[in-house]
Amino acid sequence: MNKLAIFDCDGTIVDSGATIHAALSETFRQNGLEVPPLEASRRVIGLSLVEAMAALLPHASPDEHAQFAEDYKRAFWQLRAAGRVEEPLYDGVLDLLDALEKDAWLLAVATGKSDRGLKHCLEQHDIHARFVSLQTADRHPSKPHPSMVLQAIAEAGAAPSTSFVVGDTSFDMAMASAAGAAAIGAGWGYHDEHELLEAGAAAVAAHPADVLSLVREHVDG
Repeated sequence: MNKLAIFDCDGTIVDSGATIHAALSETFRQNGLEVPPLEASRRVIGLSLVEAMAALLPHASPDEHAQFAEDYKRAFWQLRAAGRVEEPLYDGVLDLLDALEKDAWLLAVATGKSDRGLKHCLEQHDIHARFVSLQTADRHPSKPHPSMVLQAIAEAGAAPSTSFVVGDTSFDMAMASAAGAAAIGAGWGYHDEHELLEAGAAAVAAHPADVLSLVREHVDG
């Protein structure tokens, strides 16, 4: 049975919070809405777009949530076209991927991004081909539904008992738990350590360099 490490993207592989907030701000301004503070936008990173809009605007209608999600997509790709999208890799992520592969782990991604957005992000850093499975919001319910994790496990020939999720939000931890996989919190991301633990993290890594030892302790044997 293969071993599979499933990564969230925003807040775990790349630090995209500032760009996401910029696209959200433009979306809200275009619709005559008060721009949410940075912390509020960081709270919904990881959710699919419609669910994120519903969390930020609970009194709006479902149709409005869907429309705002489409407006966000346009705002984001306008930023992309203007060369204003910043999605740098977190320090230590490449070393972590190397270490996991050396330890016989296959790699996958489960993200609230679209197929297009994820492909562009990973190709920008020349790591797209390292992942055997790429699961996005285009084909799955929003986190914390386990669909993305279960599909990644199936595609990799793994099992929940031989898989773990590393992510920076409570949505990631709850998704892993719902799928029967282990969860390691990415403490360098957007949710606090206590939230990750409360949502089901076996442990929280302060830095990518800490993940492999935690996996060996809590997941792999």
